[in-house]
Order: sequence, then structure tokens, then C-alpha cells
Amino acid sequence: MAGRYYEEFTEGERIEHQNRRTISEADNQRFCDMTMNQQPLHLDREFAADTEFGERLVNGLYTMSLAVGLTIPETTDGTIVANLSYDDVSHPAPVFHGDTIRAVSTVTEKRETSDGERGVVTMHVEVFDQDDALVCSFDRTVLSLKRPEVTES
Repeated sequence: MAGRYYEEFTEGERIEHQNRRTISEADNQRFCDMTMNQQPLHLDREFAADTEFGERLVNGLYTMSLAVGLTIPETTDGTIVANLSYDDVSHPAPVFHGDTIRAVSTVTEKRETSDGERGVVTMHVEVFDQDDALVCSFDRTVLSLKRPEVTES
């Protein structure tokens, strides 16, 4: 497993995620279709041309969802029980078709569960485009497995 167990997270640790993704028009279209989001700002070239952005924007929820996916290999791949919450979501700059995004996670808090068998980890995730502009940020809280105890036979 590539993910980390609860004990392997350190408060204040900054994790530069290796995966990046260039967002295509098809990605945005499929996400809007699957979620039944027909906002013309995401789908209608003529409508979007008359906005302050001048072109269609990538759906913000897709940007956030993709960012979560980019963080999985170095954080929770195979070691998560559940995502508990996503808080303080912000989209300070737009994302356009053809932009490439990357993510950075900072561990902001961790604590054992009351039964001591698992741990809760909160990470602040920042998402940047190819020009290093911050395009999304949020806090992700997960319920994490603790490292299995090894018993000698």
C-alpha cells in the first residue's frame, strides 16, 4: 500500500503530491453530465464568452474531486476507513480547459479515536495550476487505520 497509516502522519508535515492532471473539455463535460450540473458557465461557449472570464470554467467540484484523487497515493491509498468531512472549500481563481493542476497537503491535526483503534487526520489541501496560481483549497478530514500490530509466532 502506498498510503500512510495514522502513525505515519506528522502535524505540520507538507506533502507535495507527485501526480498532476491536465483537465480536458471532455473531463469537464462528463463531470457536468454525471452530476446533472447544466450551468452554462461550464458548458456553453457563447454564454461564457460574455462573462468576465471570457470562456467556460471547469466545474469547481470537479477541480476539488480531482485534487482529492491526486492526494490519495501519498496519503490514504489502502489505509483509509472513511472520508469524514471536507471543510472551508475555496476557489480563489478559475480553472480552464487545458490547465494542469497539482496538489499540496499539509497535515494540520491528528488524534486517536476514543477507542484508540484508529486515528482522525485533517489535512489542508491546496491546488495550484501550471502557473502556480492557487485555484482551490479545502480541509479534508479522514478516519485512518493504525498500523497493524505484528505478532510473532
